[in-house]
Amino acid sequence: MLNLIWVFFFLSAFAVASFKLLLLGDTRVFSEMVAAMFSLAKTAFEISLGLGGILALWMGIMKIGEHSGFIELLTRALNPLFSRLMPEIPQGHPALGSITMNIAANMLGLDNAATPMGIKAMQEMQTLNPRPEQASNPQILFLVINTSSVTLFPVTIFAYRAQLGAANPTDVFLPILIATYVSTLTGLLAVAWVQKINLLDKVVLAYLGGISALLAGLLSYFSGLNQAEMLAQSSLASHVILLGLVVAFIAAAVIKGLNAYELFIEGAKQGFQTAIGIIPYLVAMLVAFGVFRASGALTFVTDGVRWLADYYGIDNRFIDGLPTALMKPFSGSGARAMMIDTMQAHGADSFAGRLASVVQGSTETTFYVLAVYFGAVNVKRIRHAAACGIIADIGGIVAAILVTYWFFG
Repeated sequence: MLNLIWVFFFLSAFAVASFKLLLLGDTRVFSEMVAAMFSLAKTAFEISLGLGGILALWMGIMKIGEHSGFIELLTRALNPLFSRLMPEIPQGHPALGSITMNIAANMLGLDNAATPMGIKAMQEMQTLNPRPEQASNPQILFLVINTSSVTLFPVTIFAYRAQLGAANPTDVFLPILIATYVSTLTGLLAVAWVQKINLLDKVVLAYLGGISALLAGLLSYFSGLNQAEMLAQSSLASHVILLGLVVAFIAAAVIKGLNAYELFIEGAKQGFQTAIGIIPYLVAMLVAFGVFRASGALTFVTDGVRWLADYYGIDNRFIDGLPTALMKPFSGSGARAMMIDTMQAHGADSFAGRLASVVQGSTETTFYVLAVYFGAVNVKRIRHAAACGIIADIGGIVAAILVTYWFFG
């Protein structure tokens, strides 16, 4: 899929540029495309290197959280919920432990730990699958929850915003929480409707009701504030929550007798290696999209959507954030490149820059997740997994747009 997207950017850009040269007489379009290639290759390299320190910091903190027992605590907290949402899995089966550990790792932003746990969960669920070539109900629900990107700590988004000059990189924290909650709830409702899952179970209602009540309280509180107060207080809440988590991780490590400093150094090394490792991917996608933009192809698409928005009297500022939204279900690195491009073109603190950041944190790369996890257990018939995943994506993207208007006007 990523190969098709990458090739599409170059071929469509060349076709549009040829049209503009031959029929419109635009003699500068090809030179602008070549300039964009070299400029964005340099930009991608500089961004990746600049991320080294930020990723080293946060991955060091996450390594402390991983070893201090927070995944285990989240696992214990989530296990009663998943045992009811997936009644086909017997009580005490190892699959439930792997599922909750995967979700807990995703919630804390521990991507490297989450993927192996997720594959292990799929393998364990596969042992219960009466039709090995066809996705089971628990496998589908598990993957839809994964694709809806349940996350409490969107560290990489903060890192990119800091690198690209955001005055307050974490000001999108609460909007992302709200958008990812809507995405997850939308996906859960879609799967529950297809699989006839009983969401009226007392334990399920207690979990969903508690989370919904918390978010409803936040919405009620912030809706009573004016724009300036909302930004100031949401920023303060974001800082308190994030720093509180950092201190909690370190305190838990101290209580357990762990060497927090050595754990931080170990994670920081991984963070720096991650920053170096993304250079080729970021160069590939930023250059491809830069050529696509320089050719005028992106303008044709966005102008069409803008015309429709103007025709129906809809505020059209969300359109500049659409490239990230459209790319997100297909490619994580592609969506990341779209987010960076949007922040570079419009500013990290612009409406479009913030919207792209919230969209990036609202959902996961649906088709990539489906391909990796189903491929790991040789499932060929995925049934309603893709449809429910896309429904979750749509819910998250719509929520991201609405909540960005609400917080950043």
